[in-house]
Amino acid sequence: MAFEDEIGKAIGAHGVWKMRLKTAIDSGKADAQASDVAKDNACAFGQWLYGPSIPAAVRASLDYQSVRKLHADFHKCASKVIECVGHGDKSKANALLEGEYHKVSSELSSAMMKWKASVH
Repeated sequence: MAFEDEIGKAIGAHGVWKMRLKTAIDSGKADAQASDVAKDNACAFGQWLYGPSIPAAVRASLDYQSVRKLHADFHKCASKVIECVGHGDKSKANALLEGEYHKVSSELSSAMMKWKASVH
């Protein structure tokens, strides 16, 4: 798959996470363990991001470094929401979702779009 396609696919996949988290909060049940969600190299984008197909020169770029950091932050924040769901703390989970998660998710999407545009 082309570089731009991988990033585009990831933007969509990470957008779906908000719905998954909201469903988990509303139902009180998560479909994943917080410890698994925290792993930024387990999702398809993370596997690609850390995988061998990205050249060293690209890995050295500021865009790559920014996306990699924000992607890790995204997973850590999503795992915090899942932890709150597991503890039955819906109000804290919602506060994280609307606050920190929203901020990190927006920053990640923007960084991925910037990186995608820089490839042309």
